[in-house]
Amino acid sequence: MRTRMLVLSALSGAALLAAALPAEAADGGEAPVGAAELLAKVKNCTRISQGNYRTDQSTAATIPVCGTGEAVFWEADMDIDCDGQVSTVCNTRTDPSFQPRTAFQGSDGKYLDSAEVPFVVVPGPGSLWNYATSGIKGGGVAAVIHGDKVRYAVVGDTGPTGIIGEGSYALAEALGIDPDPKTGGTASGVTYILFKNSKASPIESPAAAVSAGEELARKFAGEA
Repeated sequence: MRTRMLVLSALSGAALLAAALPAEAADGGEAPVGAAELLAKVKNCTRISQGNYRTDQSTAATIPVCGTGEAVFWEADMDIDCDGQVSTVCNTRTDPSFQPRTAFQGSDGKYLDSAEVPFVVVPGPGSLWNYATSGIKGGGVAAVIHGDKVRYAVVGDTGPTGIIGEGSYALAEALGIDPDPKTGGTASGVTYILFKNSKASPIESPAAAVSAGEELARKFAGEA
């Protein structure tokens, strides 16, 4: 959990492969759902938040949370969450705002490793929106789009109640975004699609997020 902004290092071989490949391997050879197909489904926003979010403390509140029957989504920046387990790239030296906890824990009871687990950060429950009332929970599955890349992640942490647009070091790296917790991130152009009432199991497995995410994305895009 964090109350601030802005995720490079090596993911483990297995985590990097699962997070960075376009997921077709998990689905027995079916073509992966592309960015354009998913973005076409979120062109129009039915706002479900009670107002708009800021991307940082100093910016104007311009980002609504939108909803469909199957998902919630928003387009924002990506700040870097480096919280959770201590690693060579996520610690108090590399990240002055480092916190050794994430809002959600893995199947082993440990906090998530943001250098290994691609995850998104949802705003903490507040007057604008409570993610839990929309069927979003820890370990829920998300499709995150940047440019022509689609990567699958889990809901792994919560952030400030009025700020939106944050992902883990591992997610940023998989998307080709500079993951440095001090200077990385991107100012715009990231679409977050969170599938309602979904769950990757175990939450800490990038491969589980890919497998569940590709199936959910195919249904969402109308291909299943």
